[in-house]
Amino acid sequence: MIQVNNVVKTFDGFRALDGLTMRAEKGSIYGLVGPNGAGKSTILRHIMGIYRPDSGSVLVDGQPVYENPAVKAKIAAIPDELYYFTSATTRDMMHFYRGLYPQFDSKRYEALKEAFPEVDEKQPIRRLSKGMQKQSAFWLTLCCNPEVLVLDEPVDGLDPVMRRQVWSLLMGDVSQRGTTVLVSSHNLRELEDVCDHVGVLSHGKVLLERSLTDLQDNVVKLQIAFADGQLPQLPEDLNLLHTTQIGRVYTLIVRGNPADIRARMAQYNPILMEALPLSLEEIFIYEMGGEDYGVRDIVL
Repeated sequence: MIQVNNVVKTFDGFRALDGLTMRAEKGSIYGLVGPNGAGKSTILRHIMGIYRPDSGSVLVDGQPVYENPAVKAKIAAIPDELYYFTSATTRDMMHFYRGLYPQFDSKRYEALKEAFPEVDEKQPIRRLSKGMQKQSAFWLTLCCNPEVLVLDEPVDGLDPVMRRQVWSLLMGDVSQRGTTVLVSSHNLRELEDVCDHVGVLSHGKVLLERSLTDLQDNVVKLQIAFADGQLPQLPEDLNLLHTTQIGRVYTLIVRGNPADIRARMAQYNPILMEALPLSLEEIFIYEMGGEDYGVRDIVL
């Protein structure tokens, strides 16, 4: 389990994290989303034990991470920008990782050759393409058998087939080994397919943190039309996030219970009313509409 409690971090007077609090349960995939500069990479580096918080705490299984080798041995990470020793091959790094991680599985390393057949393990990693370097990173990291896996833009550079392969391996570790995966990505469509929980960051804080199901059940997209072509005066307590109109059809984005919202709108006798599911990307844009983005006139 990952617990981040009211963490503050300042760099040269800039408050990168401003009382950030979040919680990722064991054996779950937690998606961290937010605009550029929201603090995603900064909190990931705290969870990896690279940064020391100015205040607050970062705990893994109830223990602080910073300067705690026993806890760090349970954590593996794949950063957005990979770094390996200049002339190191994948096999060289296998020996290096095996010395760092007590639970490194050499048999799994050999078995995963079939999952990454195009990676030449004897070729220096720096000479591989970006996608091949990322495959090498997953190959090595999965063999560490971490209890916590931290991923920053993990599948950037991978082709669609390899993306599916990597996510399949990760989800297998989650279900079979109870691995906790914390992933930061701008590819919200992909996170929607794999995440159990989502945390939305802005200005160094978590704006909302919910299971993906709860998040999608709390916002509804309603397409609605009326006989006179006009949208009636809606009640002030209806939490309307966004309204667009194409012809006689209005699209309303409303926060709340979908069944309750449909029942309330049915009282206005619409000639057309259809509730549509929102994607994680749409939810993110509308939730962030009052924060950093001028999305009030965006039609999705």
